[in-house]
Amino acid sequence: MRKDTSPITKIVVPAGGIGGARFLRGLLRAAPEADITVIGNTGDDISLFGLRVCPDLDTVMYTLGGGINEEQGWGRADETFSVKEELAGYGVGPDWFGLGDRDFATHIVRTQMLDAGYPLSAVTEALCERWLGPAGDRRLRLVPMTDDRVETHVVITDSEGRRAVHFQEWWVRLRASVPAESIVAVGAEEAKPAPGVLDAIAEADAVILPPSNPVVSVGTILSVPGVRSALAEKTVVGISPIIGGAPVRGMADACLTAIGVETSARAVAAHYGPELLDGWLVDTADAADAADTPVPGTKILGTTVRARPLLMTDLAATTDIAQAALDLAADLR
Repeated sequence: MRKDTSPITKIVVPAGGIGGARFLRGLLRAAPEADITVIGNTGDDISLFGLRVCPDLDTVMYTLGGGINEEQGWGRADETFSVKEELAGYGVGPDWFGLGDRDFATHIVRTQMLDAGYPLSAVTEALCERWLGPAGDRRLRLVPMTDDRVETHVVITDSEGRRAVHFQEWWVRLRASVPAESIVAVGAEEAKPAPGVLDAIAEADAVILPPSNPVVSVGTILSVPGVRSALAEKTVVGISPIIGGAPVRGMADACLTAIGVETSARAVAAHYGPELLDGWLVDTADAADAADTPVPGTKILGTTVRARPLLMTDLAATTDIAQAALDLAADLR
């Protein structure tokens, strides 16, 4: 087959929250001329205080728009919590999910638009006008994976017995301290990709899987019917979220354990599968584990592996990682 040497000008990135958002900063610098479509995970979405909250969509939006709390990686910068304090004064919960005053405004606007009949994709586009600029003037477009309601739930057994809780309760309130017996994207099987998702994939020169949670972020996006099969037709390069046998941040290991996958760069690649993954970037600390011979071009289960430092310590390091992913994609086309 003749190698495709045309430049990569259209990129699709299925992304979760913090890791995906920070990677996108580097990708925008590494590919300054490319058009980028971000397919955002909506499985983490939850209704609180009568409002629809979309944590991953908002984290991407705030991060790329300069409004994120840089220290924690989520929520708004310069945030205050007067509304939360007043709700607590009335004894209204949940108190474990901290929405700030600035953040509340986003959820109020989103809920008003959803109640008025706008689909989530249209609402997201409207919100992005503020943070990312007019659609016609920007290179990056954020679209939800689906306009249908999909929520990730976790089955646990605790002092209240065996029950299913929303992923946010397990992740935020329980800190994943109670082992997950199973993780289910409720509603995913009946969901349809949001408008523009399949078109963006079809037109893409490359797909980059960022170092987002492979189970409840990227994995949930892949669970929407039609998305995985469409991505499998493209050149797909993934970046391992595991460094030195542990997740970079968060508790991805708890999610991997729940689905019976070892917490290693090699196991995550196998989880995605060679039918989806053409290239896989692993950290140098995981090179020996990821392949028998840790050299460029090594194959693992049919996937080409390259090893390099993967810690996103700053924007320059993140840009270099994004460039490495693009270089691998170019070599595999």
